[in-house]
Amino acid sequence: MTGRERDIAGATGRVDWVDTAKGLCIIFVVMMHSTLGVEKSAGTEGWMGLVVEFARPFRMPDFFMISGLFLALVIDRPWRRYLDRKVVHFAYFYVLWLTIQFVVKAPPMAAETGWGSVFSEYLLAYVQPFGTLWFIYMLPVMFVITKVLHDRGVPWQLVLVLAAVLQIAPISTGSVLIDEFCSRYVYFYAGYIFATQAFTLADWARRHMTAGIAGLLAWGIVNGVLVFNGLADLPLVSLALGTAGALAVIVTSALLTQAGASAPLAYCGRNSIVIYLAFFFPMAVTRVVLLKTGIIPDIGTISVIVTAAGVIAPLVLLWMIERTGYGWFLFRRPGWARLERDPPRRPVAQAAE
Repeated sequence: MTGRERDIAGATGRVDWVDTAKGLCIIFVVMMHSTLGVEKSAGTEGWMGLVVEFARPFRMPDFFMISGLFLALVIDRPWRRYLDRKVVHFAYFYVLWLTIQFVVKAPPMAAETGWGSVFSEYLLAYVQPFGTLWFIYMLPVMFVITKVLHDRGVPWQLVLVLAAVLQIAPISTGSVLIDEFCSRYVYFYAGYIFATQAFTLADWARRHMTAGIAGLLAWGIVNGVLVFNGLADLPLVSLALGTAGALAVIVTSALLTQAGASAPLAYCGRNSIVIYLAFFFPMAVTRVVLLKTGIIPDIGTISVIVTAAGVIAPLVLLWMIERTGYGWFLFRRPGWARLERDPPRRPVAQAAE
């Protein structure tokens, strides 16, 4: 085990700032879908659109970087166990929630294009990731590719450079799988390779809160200037902003944790997959109700409420499941969907899953 791996493995239980960072990321994701959905349905923009635009360069890069942080702990596992945790795990939830989403959306889709088209779209979703579920479709691909490269001894420096080239290159094939992989893999791999540095940065921020806040202010100004002047998508600029934004989220999470103000975000982070899988329905229902009734005229405020519904409702559903014992399969893999049983083991740092 390398020094980097020993440093990561030294953490036991959950890592507070990592959970907080995941919480920030999942809220930004729900916020984006909620705000854009409200603005599209209303035919006008609101002030929340500015927040979504500001977060666009780093919203998904940070999610992928966090997802790679703990990979060093498991990448040397036998392939069967690795595939169970890193492929079958996500495949189960993808198939389950893809089916749930189609059951909900099928009637209006069939009314427009017919049931044959709905069935075709459902099958296509196993090749072309569907809607909001593309993230958990993409992660297993990245996990497998990274282990193959690791097992074959490909130098990490070469992989990182090639991943950066893919991100910088204007690749647009129309395939969600190919395009998002090219755009996001560099952040996932950087999280894996530079995990120790990420933990060091978080520790530094906790010890130097004033300097950390000053750094965040400087980053925020630069990010805002580039975003709102239409420069954020330029080659190299996009990569720089994605990396800087991911680091900013790490610093922010460390500062919030140190200040004792991270509990709600950390709770969202610990249950990020619950929110990610289930936010689409309460988000859509709340949007329709608020826009139809017109009881709130401000589009930005509607976007905030819709975002809150998308975050809170899945957590309420999880609470109900835990209290009643019914519906646990929605967020927990049953035994038949495993390649092997989990052996008893001492707690280790939790990955961003």
